[in-house]
Amino acid sequence: MKQFEFITRYDNFESRRQGRTRYQVLSRQKDVKKILINGAALIITVDENDKLKVLKNKSLLIVNGVISEIFNFNGKKIKGVDLVYNAYEREGMVVTPGFINGHAHPPMYLLRSSMSLDKGSMAEQLAKMAQFEKNMNFEDFVIGAIGDFTEEQKNGITTTFSHYSIFNAVEEAARITHHNVINAISAVSNSHPENNVAMAEKILKNSKKYYTIPAIAIHYIHKASPQQLMQIKGLIKKYKVLFTMHAAETEGFVAECVKKYGNRTAFALDKLGLLNSNVVLSHSVHFTDEEIKLVKKRKAGIIHLPTSNKIHKSGEFKYPKFYTEGAVNQIALGTDSVISKNSLDLLSEALQTRIMHHDKKIVFYEDLFKMLTSNAARILKLGKVGKILPGHRADLSIWKLNDRGFIPYNEKKPLSLVGNMITHGGSFIRDLMINGEFVISNRAHNFINETALLNQLQNSHMELRRRMGKS
Repeated sequence: MKQFEFITRYDNFESRRQGRTRYQVLSRQKDVKKILINGAALIITVDENDKLKVLKNKSLLIVNGVISEIFNFNGKKIKGVDLVYNAYEREGMVVTPGFINGHAHPPMYLLRSSMSLDKGSMAEQLAKMAQFEKNMNFEDFVIGAIGDFTEEQKNGITTTFSHYSIFNAVEEAARITHHNVINAISAVSNSHPENNVAMAEKILKNSKKYYTIPAIAIHYIHKASPQQLMQIKGLIKKYKVLFTMHAAETEGFVAECVKKYGNRTAFALDKLGLLNSNVVLSHSVHFTDEEIKLVKKRKAGIIHLPTSNKIHKSGEFKYPKFYTEGAVNQIALGTDSVISKNSLDLLSEALQTRIMHHDKKIVFYEDLFKMLTSNAARILKLGKVGKILPGHRADLSIWKLNDRGFIPYNEKKPLSLVGNMITHGGSFIRDLMINGEFVISNRAHNFINETALLNQLQNSHMELRRRMGKS
């Protein structure tokens, strides 16, 4: 949209690479279709057998956004390459799959600093948040989502499962930032009561015209009527889409579910025919042991949000039980929003997961890495995503090896780098590729003028406060 052009970059890719020896632009054509990532010091990935591996001194050939070939770095000449990225220079680079964020509310980025999370109950905080959202306009929603996606990208995230009430704002922000987004529209919404199942179906009918992948959401099961849930069940079957919701986030919400449906959350969903591999349940803090067994049996996806749960005093996720039931591969991680997390990165979320459960069950670094990558891809039905393998989409995070958080590591056991990355917490990537396109290069966004964006975020935030009469 034209009103957002002031935050986009107009200078071309080649002009911004002058004097940058890591990039070599070999073709003058507008679309860069064939890219060689030359001599990565280390590639950390999950392999075909779902095992964590580290590959040394490998090159990647990417054609039309897909990894075509992985081969030993030996100076091999590749014909017709449009762009070479020399990953071996200056102590080398580490390449990982782009991380996948399983649960986010992107437009809420504009509300950073808007609430004091250490005061009041969760219900009071939600009511306060709703007041802010009621006063946001469409431009606010878009700018907020752009702020969210760009911060996620800086933290190595290439795909986000967005749960929000304003579909078109998230769609526009994803298009502007070149971000992969599953865009779940709330069919039953706390903040936008005008949303309904018919509105959601209208979007699903036209899914091919969107940049994002449409999905369907509700906030909480007790906010939806049996009739609405039956209609949603029909949409899931008809359009083969994902369905997501906040599940058993607090005991209070569980009690509301029991009051309305006569069962705790997982059993209520199962009775309604809504507990299956197409459903993604966020939080899931207050599932009983029997509910966890049922979730395992029905192959539902679970998004763990430890930081959000701690901040909102929601309770403690039963990771040890998921582990003993063999359901760890059904768990991915999410950031929630800046209302519930200080930084939109998944590495610190992985660290929080390990710390939270350490006294009862050690969460292995390999399992945490899978939660960020291959588990999330499987849960969100993304296909060939989340691994660095031939035939997989080229969503790649590229990190500087000689950097804080990586060094020192055991060169004889390079898998130790995974523990280093997670225990160090979040740190900005150096380069980011989404769909075979460099979105971030040399730590700078290629499509967003970040100074203009930050200025606009600040101006929009203060204008929102003025509209609400808040200081």
